[in-house]
Amino acid sequence: MKLSRRDLLTSAAAGLAGVTLPVRADEAKQSKPGRNRFAVATYSFWQFRPERVEIETCLDAAAEMGFDGVEILHRQMKEESNGYLQRLKRQAFSLGLDLCGFSTHQGFVFPDKAERKKNIDHTLHCIELAYRLGIPTMRVNTGRWNTIKDFDDLMKARGIEPRLEGYSDDDGFRWVIDCLEKCLPKAEECGVVLGLENHWGLGRTPEGVMKIVDAIDSPWLEVTLDTGNFLEDPYDKLDQIARRAILVQAKTYYGGGKWYTLDLDYPRIARMLKKHNYRGYVSLEFEGNEDPYVAIPKSLAMLRSAFS
Repeated sequence: MKLSRRDLLTSAAAGLAGVTLPVRADEAKQSKPGRNRFAVATYSFWQFRPERVEIETCLDAAAEMGFDGVEILHRQMKEESNGYLQRLKRQAFSLGLDLCGFSTHQGFVFPDKAERKKNIDHTLHCIELAYRLGIPTMRVNTGRWNTIKDFDDLMKARGIEPRLEGYSDDDGFRWVIDCLEKCLPKAEECGVVLGLENHWGLGRTPEGVMKIVDAIDSPWLEVTLDTGNFLEDPYDKLDQIARRAILVQAKTYYGGGKWYTLDLDYPRIARMLKKHNYRGYVSLEFEGNEDPYVAIPKSLAMLRSAFS
């Protein structure tokens, strides 16, 4: 039977109905936003205290507290065997939780090419771990100059440190862009979107974050927006990176912050994100001194109210 042109077009459209093409975060946010869902970072229960809180414990607590998902901190995992990863995935599913984010550490601001390669390899390895966990997005960092060695001292300096002698920020941005570009084929292969966080180093300013993300211009590199990492005048700065946000990390500081305390206006932040049609997860990072089992449910209630 000979098909008409109309029949062929109808058949082609039906065939494409189930095909998902990758688009950038800002291009995807054209319709009205739906309800944001709420996750908690496993870091919130641990905060790098001497005794590690196991991921399994965090999953149970998150489900009991009423979260929709959990963001796993790589450094908090006790091992990386496939059996361990699949047990975590099964536990989360049985509790009705999404594993929605994977928070990793790397740095690309090194003059030494071998040091940059080591961090590329680490990032590729973490992408594979996220893939095996079924996690769709992974936090990445630019790294920093490391001229202030101790993190407590860096926080006292408000995250600002001198450059390495003989090098410029342009050198650092070139290294970061080159390294992230080398990670993107693996991210695309595994279906794991990298989210560059407004962290320390070259990601300390919105201009620094967007310089990198816009230069690479890939749907597999977006932004992990951290509400607590712009220490001065945060709202306009958050607004500058929100159009490419793939995950939002929401800091709270009940009991006073570990290094600093910000009095963040979450209804204002929620309105700003709504303006950008952000529909993704809001992941709580509790960074205060209060008992996490008291402060985390309190934080969830506050965030739900702010985003309602």
